[in-house]
Formats: sequence, C-alpha cells, structure tokens
Amino acid sequence: MTMTGEEDTAALGGPWWWTRWRSAAFDWSLGLVSAVECAVEGIPFARDAGIPPAVGVVFGLLAGSVLVVRRKWPIAVVLVSIAITPAQMGYLMGIVGLYTLAASELPRRIIASLAGMQLVGTLIVTFVRVRQSMDQGRLTIGDWFIPFAAITTSLGLTAPPLLLGMYVGARRRLMESLRERADSLERELQLLAERAEERAEWARGEERTRIAREMHDVVAHRVSLMVVHAAALQAVARKDPEKAVRNAALVGDMGRQALTELREMLGVLRSGGPGERSASAPVPVVAVGVAAAVVTEEGEGPCLSELDELVGQSAAAGMVVELLVEGKVRAYAGEVEQTAYRVVQEALTNVHKHAAGAKTHVRLAHREGEIAMQVENGPPPEVSALSAGFPSGGNGLVGMKERVVALGGVFVSGPTEAGGFRVSAVIPAS
Repeated sequence: MTMTGEEDTAALGGPWWWTRWRSAAFDWSLGLVSAVECAVEGIPFARDAGIPPAVGVVFGLLAGSVLVVRRKWPIAVVLVSIAITPAQMGYLMGIVGLYTLAASELPRRIIASLAGMQLVGTLIVTFVRVRQSMDQGRLTIGDWFIPFAAITTSLGLTAPPLLLGMYVGARRRLMESLRERADSLERELQLLAERAEERAEWARGEERTRIAREMHDVVAHRVSLMVVHAAALQAVARKDPEKAVRNAALVGDMGRQALTELREMLGVLRSGGPGERSASAPVPVVAVGVAAAVVTEEGEGPCLSELDELVGQSAAAGMVVELLVEGKVRAYAGEVEQTAYRVVQEALTNVHKHAAGAKTHVRLAHREGEIAMQVENGPPPEVSALSAGFPSGGNGLVGMKERVVALGGVFVSGPTEAGGFRVSAVIPAS
C-alpha cells in the first residue's frame, strides 16, 4: 500500500522541519553558497558605503545564510533578498527564495505581492546602477539601453523562478492528490473485498442450509417408510408370509424411488446445472444449492398432483390417513407446488417417526391468491407393532418453516389439546 504524507514524513524522519536528511543537506549547501556570495559582494558594498570591509563581509555572511530556512519561512527569505537588493548582493538567495515561495502553499496574493516587490526593487536598482555607469563613462551606449537593461534584468531574475516554482508547486499538489486518491481507492477496494468475502461466506452458509434441507426432504420420507415397512415385515414374517412379501416389495419400491431422486439430484450437482461441466472442474458450493431447484425447473420435482400417491404410500405403511381437498384445483408455480408437497411429506414423515399408528388428517385448501395445507394427527397408540426407533435431528420443522417463509408464507406447528400434533402452512399463490 502507498504511504500517505504523514506516514511518509514519519518514516523519513529528517531533522527539524526537513522531511529528509537529503533536503537538509541541500538547503545547508545552498545557504553556504549564498553566504559566500553575499560575503564577496559585501566588500564593494562596504567600500561604496564607507564602512570597514570586515563589516560588509560579516553582513553578507549573515544575510546570505538566511537561505537555509527557505522551506520553513520562504516569506522571510524573499523579504531579506528584497532588503539587500540595493547593496547588489543576494542574487542567488533572491532567485531560490522566490522559487520556494511560488512552490509553497501560501495564498496567491501573497506570492504575487512579494514577486512584484522583488521585480520593482530589481528594476529600480538596475536602472540606477546602469545610469551611474553611463554617467561615469564606463558605458557609452545610448540612453535607450538604461530601461532595456533594467527591464531585462528584473524580468530575468524574477519571472523564471516564479513560473518554475508555480509549476513545481502545482505538480506537487497534483501528485499528492493522486496519491490520496490512490490510497482512498485502495482502502475502498479492501473494504469491498472484505464485504465480498462476508457475502460469499453468508452465501455458502445459506447454500449449505439449503442443501441439507433438500437432502433431508428427498431422503427422510422414503427411508422412514422403508423403516416402517421393515418393522412390519419383521413382525409378520412368520405369521403372514404373503403380507411379508408385499411389505418386502414395498420396501424395494421405496428404496428404488429414493435412489432415483438421489441420482437426479447428484446428477445435477455433478453437471453444475443444465449445461455440462468438465469432469475435472470443481463444483462450487453456490451451484450445489440450486440442484433441487434445477430439477424442479426441468419438471422432475414433486407437485400437488402427486399427493394422492404420497398419502397412499403412508396408508400402505399402516397409517390411518385421510386426504381432504377444498376449493377449485388449479396449477401453481413450480416452487409453490414443491414447497406445499414437501410440507405435507415432512409432516407425514414425522407422524411415522413419532406417532406411528395415529390417525392423521391431511387438508389442502385452494383459496383465492393462496394455498393452505394442514396435517394433524391424533395421539399415538401406546403399543404399536409398527413402532421403530427413529433418530430425530430436529431439522424437519425447521426446513418446512424455511421453505414457507422464503415464499412469503406463514408456518405454524405445535401440539394439539387432544395430545396429537398439527402442522399448518399458508403460501401465496403468486
């Protein structure tokens, strides 16, 4: 990740106000050169002013060394260079100081004011010096050269450092802005990646739950009936061989039906959907969860027209069950019919598991805009030849409720006053 300005400054850790040791060494070098220049220029200044040369040298050293603080106080450097302009010293300090001022973050009006003062000061001093040289006979060029030299010199010492400083300052601000935008974009991308990972984890959890619900609905009912028939087969094997044969045939049919449904679902999982997938390509979790939904879309899932067969299978397993259909029978969306079928199927499975032999009523009501179903069983008999030890993971009711709520319906389950159990659900038809 790129570092921000504060982190960059803290990492470099230059002395005092410098961000780098290299910058400090460069400024000290410029200050030394400026001090030497001003000291040398202080000798003729002392001679013209009628003061000892040593005083002019010391004055030049002190004035020129101000360039060291150009990054911290650029205004002070420019003001000092303007102040010593009449003494014809500090040319380097004036150029570098004006460049530093133009590249700084100071308001434009301050930069323009100080640049104008330096321009005017250089113009006046140059004009006076050239005029004096012509009066003393050291220059024999015409009077036109005086303003030309003054303007050219003042512009040459002011305009280039001013324009270069403004360009460097604008470029620095642009780079800082781009760096900040890059940092902000990287943080946003990292946040989006974290959120995407959270959503992917949530989706994986949802798909695992859906897979478990689909596998439970497909397998539990068939296997429960197989266990019931196996228990009945064991009970009547010696007393009624013909009934034992029928029960054995029913167990075989149930097993084949369970294998068929599992094979359909696993086939979808293997191919990853309607389109075939390469045998070496991994199957993503999100593709697994939609397997049963794909089966339903292809027309192979359960529907309400198969309720008679479902109830008949339970009756064949020894359950006293009655199916009552109210309202005008009509077709619904595939997921609605599948959900209604699974609710009835799981409710009957629970009766087999926990109330074997209990009388059960299945009611299906076709209403305007919705479909309602209810499975209610009475209290189980104390002793039943069909009783078998069924394990229970408590996932049936949870799966039914998840299915119904996902379609915007209402699901209610609980014991009845008579000692039985009731499962009710209402699903919107649209």
